[in-house]
Amino acid sequence: MAVLILTIDSTVLSLAIPALSADLAPSATQLLWIGDIYSFALAGLLVTMGNVADRIGRRRLLLIGTVGFGLSSALAAFAPSAEALIAARALLGVSGATIMPSTLSLIRNVFPDPRHRRTAIAVWSAGTAGGTALGPLVGGYLLEHFWWGSVFLINIPVMLLVLGTGLFLLPESRNTEGAPVDLASAALSVGAIVPTVYAVKTLAHDGLTPTAIGAALLGLTLGWVFLRRQRVLTTPLIDVTLFRNPGFTWAVVSAFMAVFSLAGLFYFFSQYLQLVRGYPTFKAGLAELPSSVASILSVVLVGWLVIRLGQGRTLGLSLGTAAAGLAGLALAEGAQRYAYLAAALAVVGVGVGVASAVANAAILSAVPARRAGAASAISETAIELGAAMGIAVLGTVQDTGYRMRLGEVDETVPADVAGAARESLATLAGVVDRADPAQAVLYDGARLAFTHAMQTTACVAAIILAVAAVMAWLRVPAGEELGGQGEQDATRPEARPAPQEQAVR
Repeated sequence: MAVLILTIDSTVLSLAIPALSADLAPSATQLLWIGDIYSFALAGLLVTMGNVADRIGRRRLLLIGTVGFGLSSALAAFAPSAEALIAARALLGVSGATIMPSTLSLIRNVFPDPRHRRTAIAVWSAGTAGGTALGPLVGGYLLEHFWWGSVFLINIPVMLLVLGTGLFLLPESRNTEGAPVDLASAALSVGAIVPTVYAVKTLAHDGLTPTAIGAALLGLTLGWVFLRRQRVLTTPLIDVTLFRNPGFTWAVVSAFMAVFSLAGLFYFFSQYLQLVRGYPTFKAGLAELPSSVASILSVVLVGWLVIRLGQGRTLGLSLGTAAAGLAGLALAEGAQRYAYLAAALAVVGVGVGVASAVANAAILSAVPARRAGAASAISETAIELGAAMGIAVLGTVQDTGYRMRLGEVDETVPADVAGAARESLATLAGVVDRADPAQAVLYDGARLAFTHAMQTTACVAAIILAVAAVMAWLRVPAGEELGGQGEQDATRPEARPAPQEQAVR
């Protein structure tokens, strides 16, 4: 339920963009911040919160984060301005950072046997995919009957359910031997991640400005200091020695590149369905369903594929499948029939569903159970950084392509409408008067420009995923375990593989 609601929260936002754009009138930059500030805050705090979970208890931190997420959702629902919504989304990110590491680390401790853990992570991934499926449906229904803020209020009853059941059903686990969280390292991790991502965002939008250069230098410098500090600490926030294992490293990189490619593209896909294809919100949610359903169903393939191909080749094959689906999506966006879009989305869903389960299982297999929170934080940080930077970079590719395709605006169009057209298609849709012939022509041209930009963005994302597929195939080991520290648990009776599993290895 926890990962379900976190995913629903991210998917319903993209559906609500046209409605909140008409109400709050955010600029194109503010729209991007509304989309990615959640991931920025989440990514900046995941490493720290993963270690806090190991120290104070994963169940306790999960429930604390649940309360915070519910309260932040209420603030987002009633935000009176774009700036207030950005602030509320940042608070949601802080709360989400306390939830996500706890979910995977609880799985790592409840299921020490690799076979059971792989299945549990596949179910965890299905929960994420289920949120992706339910978000557009529930969000579409709410947006057709209520104001845009209602999509955030759906978090509250689910958070209450998580809180009520978690008190009785979730086991507590913590690393009793761990030292207190190093506050200096926590500050350095945030100081390294946030300026670096901000620099990427600024470079993408404004070019090589002094602000972007300064932020990049600050982030890289603090990152270097952070890594140096981790090498001398007895209990570091991130065990940097894990990255000496090529399999672990490339599993993390593969997860990052996959989310980078998909998040940036799908952030704009709901706008494409509503503003270009003219689908109402509920129909747009239904139209996105093939990807989510395919991702959920794909979890039954994970164990079968890993046994026959190994982790590395399974990960490479699944990422390659998702890349092929994105290439097909680029073609389908220019076609009239929805069936082509549905087929491409289903292919993407299968690839992403398998890749998510395999990558997370590979990462968790590399560490002992007592460090599960820290390893989960590394995995989730890669995912959230990928989402944030994907929206920033590929979102900029989308915006730049849109403006280039749009060209010059007819001088007979009112100045406010012309300015809205240059901002974004979502902004233009909120102010255009289609009864005016000149404005109608402008709107049709803007829709065509948006479609062409989406196709370009999809091709760029497909190329990135293809590169990730090749690297995963070549660098992630085929064996079920990555080696490294996770094998320290193999001496425990409950962690020993069955004879059949040993034979497979």
